[in-house]
Amino acid sequence: MEVADSWNHGAKRKRHEIVSNSSSQPLDASNDIDLFLLEAVEKSQSSVEVLDLRTLKKLVLSFERRLKDNIAARLKYPNQPDRFADSELELHEELQKLKVLAGGPELYPELVSLNAIPSILNLLGHENTDIAIDVVQLLQDLTDEDILEDNDEPARALVDALIENNVLELLVQNLHRLSDTDPDEMAAVYNTLATIENLIEVKPAVAEMVVERTKLLKWLLGKIKVREFDSNKQYASEILAILLQNSSENQKKLGQMNGVDVLLQAVAMYKSKDPKNPDEAEMLENLFDCLCCLLMPLENKERFVKAEGVELMIIIMKQKKSAYGSAIRALDFAMTKYPPACERFVDVLGLKTAFAAFMGGILRGSRRERLLSKFVENECEKIDRLMELYMRYSDRVKAETERLNNLEFDDLEMDEEEKYNMKLESGLYTLQLIAVILGHLWCSENHQMKARIELLLKQQKLTKNHIKDILQDDASKSVSLVSHMLKFDAVSTI
Repeated sequence: MEVADSWNHGAKRKRHEIVSNSSSQPLDASNDIDLFLLEAVEKSQSSVEVLDLRTLKKLVLSFERRLKDNIAARLKYPNQPDRFADSELELHEELQKLKVLAGGPELYPELVSLNAIPSILNLLGHENTDIAIDVVQLLQDLTDEDILEDNDEPARALVDALIENNVLELLVQNLHRLSDTDPDEMAAVYNTLATIENLIEVKPAVAEMVVERTKLLKWLLGKIKVREFDSNKQYASEILAILLQNSSENQKKLGQMNGVDVLLQAVAMYKSKDPKNPDEAEMLENLFDCLCCLLMPLENKERFVKAEGVELMIIIMKQKKSAYGSAIRALDFAMTKYPPACERFVDVLGLKTAFAAFMGGILRGSRRERLLSKFVENECEKIDRLMELYMRYSDRVKAETERLNNLEFDDLEMDEEEKYNMKLESGLYTLQLIAVILGHLWCSENHQMKARIELLLKQQKLTKNHIKDILQDDASKSVSLVSHMLKFDAVSTI
């Protein structure tokens, strides 16, 4: 370890000496600096070449030579950093030159065929972390989303080659040795996460590959545990959300790694305070996104209840800080199709904090009666509010449906599923939830509530068929909605 450290410091000293020597003459310092910059610009301009296959081969050949020289120098003088510092600087410069390839993604298949990828990736394990950082920056440039967006085939060729040559394993291994105190290494952490995100964008299967093959989840959890906020903690929360959002395997694995408890601790820091800036607010939203994704598997719902997640969400709601809405959303995921969470919510007096919108989990007994009793308080004012919301969202959905029906096929081609998704976004999902609640209330056989619903429907010139149609609209997608619809249809006509 001491030898490795001396190599790093040796290389860094050499770079510093080059810059220092260039301005060490006893003349006017500002003039020297201006002259130095002018020479550097002229040199860079004179070396500009057309980016084509010939240039690519020239760049790769030059890089391979410098790499070979560096390997030879390190083997010949393993304990004398000053003897291989020059080769390290030359290798650094060659890696910088390779960044120009980002301007010609159509050449990526040729880069792969030249077998340069293994040589580049092996440098992620270079003893000098500065060289590894150079490679991370290069990979981030080559896989930049804006560059790959209109180059699907070349992008896939590059990404496939990177994955075949263990880019995921090498990136994460290097990630574990980077420091949070060194500015260059902090930037490399950010670029590493950006590269992984870019790879997932091109090849979504990478989201499960990186979890299966590396210890990235462990690193991300460790970063989220840190109390201090920084840009890398924010990015870590975003990457974790990406890994969880479409993968039940990743959700289950993180649950087994105590991920539910870690996320609860992370959001608990904001139970009585708001984020200090928009970036921190975005991180908090990412953390709740992670928590909601994590609550998809049944076993993680159980972990959530055991970790007193229901109680924490209620505390956050009571404080009415910026995380209020996210806490409600987390409870929604926790209680969906999981009665124990619903029962815990009632037992810890959650009804006093946020009147339950999630009835499906409370099937019978005193808890259900306590829940239903809320609807008859103050002359059924909550049923009045429900109907007010029902009409508001019904009007929105009706307007969107009419808009979609009036679209000319030449203007916008879309299938029925796309139309249905657009109606969901306009408020259909919320309308369906309200319809479910009204159906529950009607089926409760409470005469006061039934009379109130009947009165309100008549005032709006509606019948129960209007509500039943809303439930029917989603019947093919939800067994629970079918059940509610059948129950609603079985009672006497309003």
